Amino acid sequence: MNITDVHARQILDCKARPMVEVKVTLEDGTVGRGAGPTGTTVGAHEASVLRDHDFSHYNGLGVQKAVANVNGPIADALRTMPIEDQSALDEAMIALDGSPDKGRLGGNAIYSASIACFRAQAASQKTPLYALIAGDTVNRLPVPCFNVVNGGRYDEFTQPFNEFLVVPSGAESVEHAIEIGVRLFHQIGLEMTKATKAPPRVATSYGHAAPYADPAAVLDLMRTAAVACQVDNYIAYALDCASSEMYDSKSATYELNGRRVSADDLIESVAHLSQEFDLVFVEDLLDEDDWEGYVRARRELSRTLLLGDDLIVSDRKRLQQAIAMKAVDGFVLKPNQVGTISEALDTHAEATQHGLISVPSGRSGGVIDDIVMDLSVGLGVPFQKNGAPRSGERIEKLNFLLRVIDENPGCRMTDLADVVRY
Repeated sequence: MNITDVHARQILDCKARPMVEVKVTLEDGTVGRGAGPTGTTVGAHEASVLRDHDFSHYNGLGVQKAVANVNGPIADALRTMPIEDQSALDEAMIALDGSPDKGRLGGNAIYSASIACFRAQAASQKTPLYALIAGDTVNRLPVPCFNVVNGGRYDEFTQPFNEFLVVPSGAESVEHAIEIGVRLFHQIGLEMTKATKAPPRVATSYGHAAPYADPAAVLDLMRTAAVACQVDNYIAYALDCASSEMYDSKSATYELNGRRVSADDLIESVAHLSQEFDLVFVEDLLDEDDWEGYVRARRELSRTLLLGDDLIVSDRKRLQQAIAMKAVDGFVLKPNQVGTISEALDTHAEATQHGLISVPSGRSGGVIDDIVMDLSVGLGVPFQKNGAPRSGERIEKLNFLLRVIDENPGCRMTDLADVVRY
């Protein structure tokens, strides 16, 4: 089945920022659509997001240049190609761009077209995309992780860690895990109100804004909320430190509890947290180029999994370097970081081959129909990252899991007993 038409337009993500949406049409009229979300924080090694920088429209965030690149050279390259070979389609776009970071045509243009092709292939076979990815019966679903408290720079203090997550690792089913996440999210808000005498603020990623500078205090409040709604026996925690955002290259220090600390100090502090709290994983503990620091951190953090996000950016070559150095236990799978579906799948395969974990994750500038959910189910990963159960595109990810388990009798949630280290 060949591609007959490729068309792009500018639409909006969940933060009302312009993004590229691509529609691919096949000979029989089958259609696949794709739109590539973007993060609020973007790693230095991610595929380029091409924006217009015309400040008379959307404060410079428009993507009409990327749209034009899809409707022009990308459409010309893909038209008449068979839809069944995803790698060939992606390789054609990579070769056409010719730059190391997909900056000429735009990683957002190429990635959105890559998704649209993948969805068109599944639609042509009249199968859900997650089933096409799985290549077999889907019999297990990932444990959803909820990003419930968000750090950042606030007027009164700075909470250096970007995300505090709840992991319903002991839930009896996916339905139970989702209910736990929703109940606990609301209870955390109530506990924050009690503690601060004010309702919690909504953070930029739609979780509760952290009320304290001390990460231990935030985790302790989350544990108090878990006890209050009687789910403490079912949950564990996780951290996304996003430490590149708090790193000062001149002094080679990080912010922590209102002071600047070394990488070794930060590693020691998080090691203590992993002893006090059951942490399933710690993501982006150090700067995105501190390879030696990650090697030390992996040795020290024996009670949790160390994941790379900005360190790896879903890039197979960077993952191979991490494997060779024994720098991480896994990586966060965000396909838009590397820029095509086939490249992301290759990175996942590399991780699996070496016993590392892939953790699919949405981006803060998300979409309702996010391909990360098809990847989470189709790849059979043990857990995935979701946002707080507040906004529509995040709740839709939970509804996706509920539909899959209803449509696949016998499908069960992954048991994390063999994965966690606490």
